[in-house]
Amino acid sequence: MKEPVVADLASRENREITGFFVAGWKQVRTGRDGGRYFALTLQDHTGQIEARMWEIDEAGEFDAGDVVKVLGEVNRFNEKLQIKVKKIRRAAEGEYDLGDFVPRSQRDIAEMWTELEGWAASLRDPDLKALVETFLNDAEIAAALKQAPAAKSMHHAWMGGLLEHILSLMGLCELAAQHYPNIDRDLLLTGVMLHDIGKLRELSWGTSFDYTLEGQLLGHITIGIGMIEKKIAAIPNFPAAKRLLVEHLVLSHHGEYEFGSPKLPMTPEAILLHYLDNLDAKMQTVRSELAKAEASGRTGAEMTEWVRPLERQLLNTQSFLRSEGLEGVAAQAEKLAAQEQAGSGLQNGNRHEREEERNHALPFED
Repeated sequence: MKEPVVADLASRENREITGFFVAGWKQVRTGRDGGRYFALTLQDHTGQIEARMWEIDEAGEFDAGDVVKVLGEVNRFNEKLQIKVKKIRRAAEGEYDLGDFVPRSQRDIAEMWTELEGWAASLRDPDLKALVETFLNDAEIAAALKQAPAAKSMHHAWMGGLLEHILSLMGLCELAAQHYPNIDRDLLLTGVMLHDIGKLRELSWGTSFDYTLEGQLLGHITIGIGMIEKKIAAIPNFPAAKRLLVEHLVLSHHGEYEFGSPKLPMTPEAILLHYLDNLDAKMQTVRSELAKAEASGRTGAEMTEWVRPLERQLLNTQSFLRSEGLEGVAAQAEKLAAQEQAGSGLQNGNRHEREEERNHALPFED
């Protein structure tokens, strides 16, 4: 693994570093004194950090998306960690391992794919099951779904992020369908699997994430509807009523016109999908921001930096309680589970010892 990584830069504050990163985006700006400077982001598989370079004449040739070699100093500006770049250039081939720079899911892709196939197999409606399986059995779609991020820079913005988001949302919708008896569970889960399917063509991924031309012009909702209609056309006698309901789930999942939703949710399943999709995205943002704050050294009663997608700062409940000498229920439950697991292992060990002792005590038999 390369050194240093973004996640460790807080421990190198006020120190000079030399390392390799991906230039996520790059802009030339004009300062108050009229001088020009670079504003850019640097990233690797552990995260992203903003950077500024004031002496742009010292910069070598590089573009957004390039792996670059950076000499700079880690410092803070307005309480936000950043790198003051002194020198930067495009990295030469052979100087780096591309796998070090792509943010990726912490979950195993093969395990997630098996879990998704399990959800598909659980569908009891033969028409909806056939529709979902036409997507999963499409080799090109399957390969893309195992890699695609869920967004360019918001929630689940890493390789495998879309698959991880779908599975998280599956769990939420399964619980909600059990709670609300008027919900068509299979229809809702079909909507979960397909609501963001257009992102496979809306987004591009490599050393950085971006929008394709098709994605910029049409957006993932429109693209997704086209993909669904193409698959349905290949399924004999697929009911028109179910096509209508599935497509409404996709068209309305953003919930509001101002958020790019062509239609408002008008069925129980569509309303539930919208709110739970939004909830999962928001909670992933919360988890990411709290983890980022902890990595940067913020603890206890310290609030996070301003979280733009949520338009607020956040407080880590468990960290705050620990700083007050208390433990929250979540921490207590985690500790209890660890103790039970350790106790179970000890009991199993004692049981095996007793069995061995008993076996040794038994008379030898032919």
